[in-house]
Amino acid sequence: MTAVLDAPVEVRANSTADDKTIAIRNVYKQVLGNPHVMESERLVSAESQFCDGSISLREFVRAVAKSDFYRARYFETAAPYRFVELNFKHLLGRAPEDQAELSEHIQRCINEGYDAEIDSYLDSVEYSEKFGENIVPYYTGAKSQIGKKQVNYNRTLSLLQGVAGVDSADKDSRLVDSIATNSAVAAKTPSVGGRTSPYKDATAKRFKIVVKGAKFDSPRRVSTTEYIVPGDRMTPQIQRIQRTGAKIVSITEIS
Repeated sequence: MTAVLDAPVEVRANSTADDKTIAIRNVYKQVLGNPHVMESERLVSAESQFCDGSISLREFVRAVAKSDFYRARYFETAAPYRFVELNFKHLLGRAPEDQAELSEHIQRCINEGYDAEIDSYLDSVEYSEKFGENIVPYYTGAKSQIGKKQVNYNRTLSLLQGVAGVDSADKDSRLVDSIATNSAVAAKTPSVGGRTSPYKDATAKRFKIVVKGAKFDSPRRVSTTEYIVPGDRMTPQIQRIQRTGAKIVSITEIS
């Protein structure tokens, strides 16, 4: 079974202005999760640089992924697990493969910041091998692949929307349960008229956040603290921890 997907869009040396316009439109659709982009939300400067050859298509993708549009919809208002799983979907064309991969990116985002998290996809060997400088990212994980586990295909398929679906409509992770328990999800192709049915997400679960930080009364003393929080309170709790200057060591699901 294979989802019906658009053919990859590539920009070549002899591409016309119309070809580049098509590429720009496809980048917005893929990276921003199939939204309606208003004229005022378009990255006019980055579009111009791409069209005149000042930046590559990969760098235009980077600009879109670091835009206020993307940040507001997927970083500031979504659960951390949802943000990371959508970064995989939008920028690498697949779902996270396991808990270790998911946790690595959550930790990077928390400890190194938003830009570092986005750069980690765009600068990866995987991105270079799949898309290089001139191909719009697309859903490579939504086709069965030799050497890849069936569960990875099912997870990517579960993230796909129908033609009318918009990723920002769902604020909570679809895959946190499957990945945390290393269990399968049912393979469901995207519906023609809208989104696929959401899976049980992080809002119904609790997570343990382990933190290391200096004691307020003695900078030389380092303590380890554990916080138990529901999924829908993870983001504000993480923000409070960051304001203290402490370092998050791990985030694990406990129920």
